[in-house]
Amino acid sequence: MKKKVSLFFTALCCVAGTVSASEVDSVQVAGEYVKTAVQKQRIDKDGYTRFRVGGYGEAVASFKDYGINRYYGNPDGNTRDHRNTISIPRFVLAFDYKFTPKWILGAEIEFESGGVGTAMELENSENGEYETEMEKGGEVALEQFHITRLIHPAFNVRAGHIIVPVGLTNTHHEPINFFGTVRPEGETTILPSTWHETGIEFFGTLGKGYTTFDYQVLVVAGLNANGFDRNTWVGSGKQGIFEEDNFNSPGYVVRLDYRGVPGLRVGGSFYYCANTAGNSDKPDFYEGRKAPLRIYSGDLQYKNDYVTLRANVVYGNLTNSKFISSKNVRLSNNASYSRVVPVAKNAASYAGEVGVNLRSIFNHNSKVPVIYPFVRYEYYNPQEKGEVGQTMDLRNKVSMWVAGLNWFALPNLVVKADYTTRQIGTGKMFGTGPYTSENEFSIGLAYVGWFFKK
Repeated sequence: MKKKVSLFFTALCCVAGTVSASEVDSVQVAGEYVKTAVQKQRIDKDGYTRFRVGGYGEAVASFKDYGINRYYGNPDGNTRDHRNTISIPRFVLAFDYKFTPKWILGAEIEFESGGVGTAMELENSENGEYETEMEKGGEVALEQFHITRLIHPAFNVRAGHIIVPVGLTNTHHEPINFFGTVRPEGETTILPSTWHETGIEFFGTLGKGYTTFDYQVLVVAGLNANGFDRNTWVGSGKQGIFEEDNFNSPGYVVRLDYRGVPGLRVGGSFYYCANTAGNSDKPDFYEGRKAPLRIYSGDLQYKNDYVTLRANVVYGNLTNSKFISSKNVRLSNNASYSRVVPVAKNAASYAGEVGVNLRSIFNHNSKVPVIYPFVRYEYYNPQEKGEVGQTMDLRNKVSMWVAGLNWFALPNLVVKADYTTRQIGTGKMFGTGPYTSENEFSIGLAYVGWFFKK
């Protein structure tokens, strides 16, 4: 696994090195603009001094040749069924307000997938039973809500509900920041997405010129081992089901990005929670046993007038995964957790994509639309490795290709179309897996931008 990841990144870095550097401007949305001093300087020239409203949204239709469950009822994996789906994965409203040039409020409210909202309660007065209350309206989540104090380019503070910058997609989750009709599958399978927690963040920019680095250090609510399962590893362990999050074992995050070369960003992050079992809904559920979690990630992006290149890798380690599995399978049927085990000791994901700007190839002719043909490869496995005695399910090992087109009808409005093929049960980049492949064609529409500034 480590050898394949190393070769994968080496090849992508070589591609990036063959292209001249010329950064392409991108649209920034709430939560992004105050992460670094560099972004702050951009926003000061962005035409707003007090208040702005914006956001982003996506709509996707998919035409699939496989069933809804590769784990049940068919020894070959998924059934060869044809079905179509259509959805609005998310509609997000963003708000920014400057109390002063140094004190800034940022917020995002996400309406996800329509449907009916629910609230989960743990009735400790009724023998600790789970209760679900139906509420009117759609599913709504507060994705960000924080106050930022800008102090110095090298040191600033943010507190509130903030994005956890682990991986490429969480840090840059807006739909114009990835080519596919949906977010990259590997990261969003084994990590929460979008990952947002309540806590405090310290951030800033160090150095200048070719030695420019951005850093972030966070202390946030840690993940809850109750949500860990076979198919998403720790991706479903994010808190937020109840009115209050447990803070018994915080999550600690460090991220560093190199930005010294125009158009190039190379970053890495580390997440550590000393005891995810300590954030359980019921304090004694794991009998005092600890379950430390470590997640390592690295990513890069290179953009110029001609090409956009992105790559990322995620690798995680969960201690006492076998014990966590033995307890999670016994969770209450009324709980909103899957209870599907075993939870693996290690999970992994790596991916890369490249897109070419057709207009640039035709000498920036304005009559040529801004279309990016792209190709993306992903490998991921929420059961990369188990503890002794655990049996890993090969159907979680996925090798997939995505190819398609992104047409930027406007700089912040994109029409997407792509074809995806997944090989199940293999880590080979080319070839077929031992289970039924999964293929789909999708079309989508996405936007990001500000509607009003003052």
